[in-house]
Amino acid sequence: MPQNHDIDFQIYGEEMQYVEVELDPNETAMAEPGAFMMMEDGVSMETIFGDGSNHNNSGFLGKLFNAGKRALVGESLFMTAFTNVSFGKKKVCFASPYPGKIIPLDLSTLQHKIICQKDAFLCAAKGVSIGIEFQKKLGVGLFGGEGFIMEKLEGDGRCFLHACGHVVKRQLNSHEILKIDTGCIVGFTSTVNYDIQFVGGIKNTIFGGEGLFFATLTGPGTVWIQSLPISRLAGRILTYATVKRKEEGSILGGIGNMLDGDNW
Repeated sequence: MPQNHDIDFQIYGEEMQYVEVELDPNETAMAEPGAFMMMEDGVSMETIFGDGSNHNNSGFLGKLFNAGKRALVGESLFMTAFTNVSFGKKKVCFASPYPGKIIPLDLSTLQHKIICQKDAFLCAAKGVSIGIEFQKKLGVGLFGGEGFIMEKLEGDGRCFLHACGHVVKRQLNSHEILKIDTGCIVGFTSTVNYDIQFVGGIKNTIFGGEGLFFATLTGPGTVWIQSLPISRLAGRILTYATVKRKEEGSILGGIGNMLDGDNW
């Protein structure tokens, strides 16, 4: 029997999306601090310790342990619970923190478990457990881009991830291999095997500009891929902010910069 609250939703927007969650009376949605956008009157907001899942009823030490696991993946020790305390349906909205896509997932159709990159979680129905997934292989932990620890979402309800850029969903057959830039992985189902592979070749290593390793995902299972990792976007912004531009010419360089909108 399902243990999570069954919430309805609608996603709005293109580049900067938000998800509108519809709550029946006494239904609750859990969200990361800072994800809240707006809500209708009749919805109560409460900050709680941990992720609000059922296993947190094991006392203070149990709650402390599970909250500590969330801290290891870069998430807050606290979450915010939004509960419909009125008699009719009420709506609450959560916004993506950067340009990209919100990914709705129904864990009951995904073997009840999703492994995803750190900081990918946005919100979920109450009862979804947010924990950690240790990478058992040394190479994956050292060179996999996400380190030894990734995020793990478990349960049978709906949850929402967010990713930067466009998101592609791929279904892998048994033993089918997909090679991906390590930063482009958003998440995958628990049946997918995650490993890393050396790019190889002197020219590829020195001049390729794509890093020394890429991830290999082996099916069966489902994979979600983002076209623009937030780290890559942040790196480009940092480069433009800290590196002086090369002039477009010795005489017309300044004019060219002005036409480009760069007022130095």
